[in-house]
Amino acid sequence: MTEPLQRSLGAAVTGEKAYRSPPPDEIRRRWRGCILGGAVGDALGAPVEFMSLAEIRERFGPAGVVDYTTAFDRQGAITDDTQMTLYTAEGLLRAHVKAALDGTANVPAIVAHAYARWLATQGSPSPLVDTTGDQGVLAGLEALRARRVPGHTCIEALVAAPLLGAKARNDSKGCGGVMRVAPVGLFCARAPGTSDQRAARRAFDLGCELAALTHGHPSGQTAAGAFAAIVALLAREWEADEAIDEVLPMVAKRPLGGETREAIGKAVALARQGPPAAERLAVLGEGWIAEEALAIALYATLAAPDYTSGVLLAVNHDGDSDSTGAIAGNLLGAIHGVDNVPRKWLSGLELGSEIAGIADDLATWPDWPVGEFIEETEASNYWRTRYPPC
Repeated sequence: MTEPLQRSLGAAVTGEKAYRSPPPDEIRRRWRGCILGGAVGDALGAPVEFMSLAEIRERFGPAGVVDYTTAFDRQGAITDDTQMTLYTAEGLLRAHVKAALDGTANVPAIVAHAYARWLATQGSPSPLVDTTGDQGVLAGLEALRARRVPGHTCIEALVAAPLLGAKARNDSKGCGGVMRVAPVGLFCARAPGTSDQRAARRAFDLGCELAALTHGHPSGQTAAGAFAAIVALLAREWEADEAIDEVLPMVAKRPLGGETREAIGKAVALARQGPPAAERLAVLGEGWIAEEALAIALYATLAAPDYTSGVLLAVNHDGDSDSTGAIAGNLLGAIHGVDNVPRKWLSGLELGSEIAGIADDLATWPDWPVGEFIEETEASNYWRTRYPPC
């Protein structure tokens, strides 16, 4: 990682006392690339989320969006997509701490608790959240308390949840279950002693389970599982087309898996038809529903030669530009690494250094000195305070 890039990400990289051993360079590149790359895609797409391609080009020129522009009164602003991605990561890492201390953890319930804390930041306090206990790493980040057009399905499902970990009682397959689960793939990719195939299988299953907390339709869950599994394999240095081939049999076995399998197949076929073009995305849909959002992101990933061209392709279309930008940014960042994400976008990204820190946490959790039979130290207390086991 270059020195200017380190400076652009701030104290999370260079300034503060660290209680983790730094991850190997290639892991850091891919993990940061995935999480920061997704946040950048989210921020690029946020200002044009509800615009058609024609409207985007009329406002920004024939190339469409090519840089940050203003959304939510600033440039580089993240949306609920990145907010919920960070809460997914926090939930997973809290579950790890709880399992290390107690020997077991209900991962969906603990991630649901994280989502309930996010819900409270959006003006809907949940009776399922204990606001008097340790609140963890995200509690003090004021930007995560801003309402950034949160998805109605996520809000309504979390408000209605009778208990932590309960599955949503709706028939939604909106993309809100997909856009937040990249941390699942990264978390599973770091599980010690697992084969690539086993890591992908676990990511697929867990991605489906976490999407089911807010989205009741099988396709909304399957697309999320497929995305998480592909991320896990990309993080372990698989080629994108090989990762897709590995995941498709898992998709096919799910209820109504044919919807997601068909959408992925369309994206793969389209990427083989010549140079990438924004006009082609229309045949994949607009990205408001889960399998369409995944298909658009996969097309951008397969058709583009680098992070920049891929993420710009994913935001310049009719439809849900911030979510497709976020999903494509996760995939492209995992492939190309954080060094391939333009420095000006990283330095201008809201909460950039904090997001980098979460990515490093996802890369290093197996090495934390936390466990039932591990002596309590300043370092172990740091992790237990940063990610309380609840």
